[in-house]
Amino acid sequence: MRVVFAGTPEVAVPALEAVAASRHELVGVVTRPDAPSGRGRRLVASPVTQRAEELGVPVLKPEHPRDPDFQAALAELRPDACPVVAYGALLPQSALDLVPHGWINLHFSVLPSWRGAAPVQHSLWAGDEVTGATTFRIVKALDAGPVFGVMTERIRPTDTAGDLLGRLAEGGAGLLVQTLDGIEDGSLEAREQQAEGVSFAPKITVDDARVDWTHPAVAVDRQVRACTPAPGAWSTFEGERIKIGAVTPTDRPALAPGVLEVTKNAVFVGTGTTPVELGEVKAFGKKLMGAADWARGVRLESGVRFGEPEQTA
Repeated sequence: MRVVFAGTPEVAVPALEAVAASRHELVGVVTRPDAPSGRGRRLVASPVTQRAEELGVPVLKPEHPRDPDFQAALAELRPDACPVVAYGALLPQSALDLVPHGWINLHFSVLPSWRGAAPVQHSLWAGDEVTGATTFRIVKALDAGPVFGVMTERIRPTDTAGDLLGRLAEGGAGLLVQTLDGIEDGSLEAREQQAEGVSFAPKITVDDARVDWTHPAVAVDRQVRACTPAPGAWSTFEGERIKIGAVTPTDRPALAPGVLEVTKNAVFVGTGTTPVELGEVKAFGKKLMGAADWARGVRLESGVRFGEPEQTA
């Protein structure tokens, strides 16, 4: 089949590479426009753009896929199917109708669970033991289209969202190519999603990522792992934000929520149950470092507290 791949971030690159190496003819790539990045806010091409250019594949960067010029360019490419991974824009019906076999999305959950922008993060935060990836035909309703294929992946006790997403991106790339193969040879038919078990996974904001130390230790651990690497779990110390890396629940004697206990080689924080041990932290204007090194650097003493209100002007 002639295919046009749609995707934007790094997590979409394994699927792009798998499609490019498959028996299908990759005739184009659709991605989001270059975006400002870094201190200088210089325009930077998406990871998918960069890999597509290395592969020598034409790239389309519409401001929005409803743009008539984009749809005309897409029609000229005559794709039979459009595999999609984390493209980042809603597709209008007019774009969906241009492709005979449809836009085939690789979504990082076992649908109908966790429809939306942040399925991996929400799965971790909820304490799921197993997640996976699903290929389905995109329809107007959010992640509600008929399903072609599913893979599952066990969630490991120390997984961050970045760890888990990386494994799903690699495994899902193979699933996406298998789906395209099955569509082409007629061996695969889409099945409507179940009506039961629908859950939603909206984007996690910076405000969502603020740690509530009154929650149980297991909940704090899940939140931190779900928000790593982005947007990054955080709390406040002496009125300034501090990014919280991995934490480890312990069976130490209880501390009041947010209260720190400092030992020679470790820093513990009270929660709604037992304390957690801090792994790495990033104070304002500093590099990421081990919690014990940070504590020595600021001469931290036991009894101070995370989570005090931020200073306001």
